Amino acid sequence: MTLTISLLLMVFFMFAGSIKLLGWQKFIFETQLSFFKKYGLNRAAMFAVGIIEFTAALLLLVALYWGDLQWQTIGAGMIAVTSIGALGFHYKFDKWTDAIPAAITLLLALSLLMLNF
Repeated sequence: MTLTISLLLMVFFMFAGSIKLLGWQKFIFETQLSFFKKYGLNRAAMFAVGIIEFTAALLLLVALYWGDLQWQTIGAGMIAVTSIGALGFHYKFDKWTDAIPAAITLLLALSLLMLNF
């Protein structure tokens, strides 16, 4: 079960983080940037979030490769914190439906953390 959750989170956050960092998928990048601007944040803040997301995904990959729960726990914790932040901004500035992906990733990250303890 932890393998499946870890893989799902890793793929999602490598995708999401890489778009925030590199802007390689124009439609999603522009959509994300418009959210950040609505929140009063700039491109630098979006880049910082992308670094956190991509780093968390890399930690999950390292954990899968080395079989080390410590790296998986740190990566899942980073994802949980990022998801909580996203939930806060979505609930304050957007429709509740915009928060659904963040709620799902938070639940998956918390599940992974609980399975590790």
